[in-house]
Amino acid sequence: MSELTLAGINEAIAAVIPEREAIVSATRRSTWRDFQLRSRRLANLLLERGLGCRRERGSLQPWESGQDHVALYLYNGPEYLEGMVGAFKARAVPFNVNYRYVEDELAYLLRDAQTRAIVYHASFAPLLARVLDQVPPLALLLQVDDGSGEPLLPQAIDYEDALASASDAPPPVQPTPDDLYMVYTGGTTGMPKGVLWRQSDIFYAAMGGKLPGAEPVNSLDEIVARAPYGEMIRAMPVPPFMHAAGHWTAFINLHQGGTVVLPEETRHLDAADIWRTVERERVFNMSIVGDAFARPLIEELRSASYDLSTLRVIGSGGALLSPENKRALLELLPAIMVADGYGSSETGAQGATLASAGNEAPTSFRMDDHTVVLDESMTGVLEPGSEEIGWLARRGHVPLGYFGDPEKTQRTYPTIAGVRYSVPGDRAQVLADGSMRMLGRDSVCINTGGEKVFAEEVEAALKRHPAVADVIVVGTPNERWGQQVTAVVALRAGGGVSADELRRAVSDLARYKLPRDFVFVPNVVRSPSGKPDYRWAKQVATAALGSSNPPAPGG
Repeated sequence: MSELTLAGINEAIAAVIPEREAIVSATRRSTWRDFQLRSRRLANLLLERGLGCRRERGSLQPWESGQDHVALYLYNGPEYLEGMVGAFKARAVPFNVNYRYVEDELAYLLRDAQTRAIVYHASFAPLLARVLDQVPPLALLLQVDDGSGEPLLPQAIDYEDALASASDAPPPVQPTPDDLYMVYTGGTTGMPKGVLWRQSDIFYAAMGGKLPGAEPVNSLDEIVARAPYGEMIRAMPVPPFMHAAGHWTAFINLHQGGTVVLPEETRHLDAADIWRTVERERVFNMSIVGDAFARPLIEELRSASYDLSTLRVIGSGGALLSPENKRALLELLPAIMVADGYGSSETGAQGATLASAGNEAPTSFRMDDHTVVLDESMTGVLEPGSEEIGWLARRGHVPLGYFGDPEKTQRTYPTIAGVRYSVPGDRAQVLADGSMRMLGRDSVCINTGGEKVFAEEVEAALKRHPAVADVIVVGTPNERWGQQVTAVVALRAGGGVSADELRRAVSDLARYKLPRDFVFVPNVVRSPSGKPDYRWAKQVATAALGSSNPPAPGG
């Protein structure tokens, strides 16, 4: 198996399908040749400003970077993908910035990443201006016009003007498979951390080097050979590119010679706009993030008619896609397949369940050959049918570590019996048939009276009630039990329901898993990618309950 670079893949594909569309957006239709040349121009601009590789990988610890880091503070658009590939071609490291961050969070992230350059949409200029004196000295600020009318920041250059003045010749550096890809975690359960991957590893783990049911790509020649046949692969990643699920989907399809299609509205989910774009651009596959995305898309399909005859696959990952919503998608779009994927920033894509009309998927996941469940002590691998709750882990193509954090790197990426694993904290069981039942992240597991309750299991049960629009389950203080199970619930319009009724609706759960309290809110807060914000939910629940800890249901 050859070791590949993301910059090299872009150049090779562009050479064989230069006139095919690569990125379609409301502002631009870019061919592969456009994509190649614009990313080269950005790379040469970065190199002119002194950015690139300063120390080669061999002299560094797993948590260290020898390359300069480029922040992408952008909504979805061609500039995001150009920014990633352009940085790769300069041997710099692009990284994602959550555009929902407030001032303190943004300043923390830019400092933690040791940022040297920022590419940002003009809308973010006022907030960015307030934190620039709190971050390291910058070599470059590139402002992307988004129609907001915000003037350039004093040190900034307009993105299009900068690219127009830069060379589109191949950059005078040679990327290596050891060059880094860095993605920051969402920070919904703790402070965001930069996950460091070798480019060759992330390609196989999450960017198309190993597709489900296919053999891994063995060389650049294989990528070039399959690219001409990717014309039908027109993919719409609905999640923000600032989260791994969004840009992974984009690159998986690009690395097959496909086309990435973006809806006109990229600042929030507009279901009607998404279906109109699927219809107009003949989208073949689209990706979403769980129920938070599925629910409005389903409601729109029930209220309007679209020609979606080209759509064949809807993929979901990053958050729960309930059986009810999966079933609704298949009823409304009987020709499609729903792929419910599993993975994380620390592991890449690990597995999936597939469902089609009349063939509902199981609740367990069929994982790839590199995914295992380690025992509680992390000293061995659990066998199928053991029924023991263990730690989901991945071997093979795994990250190097967390940027700047040796302790967390060593804890999350242990070496066991000579094999290095990624163990990000998810709990799982191996079933008798070898599939895996996912229980949820250990960091949001609730310990009540010595019993462990996995929040996602209770959330899934509550979502089955027709009055529940959304829910996050957290642990809150309880004098008797240490923690109690508390549900933060948003109801559908007109969906009046009592706490007792909701508790009865999930009575098939073990008694200790039943929510002891419910906090009703107008809306549940999630990240733009659809992931639950457990920190927010815990703050809301704790504030609402105060010191009141009611007894368990029935005593």
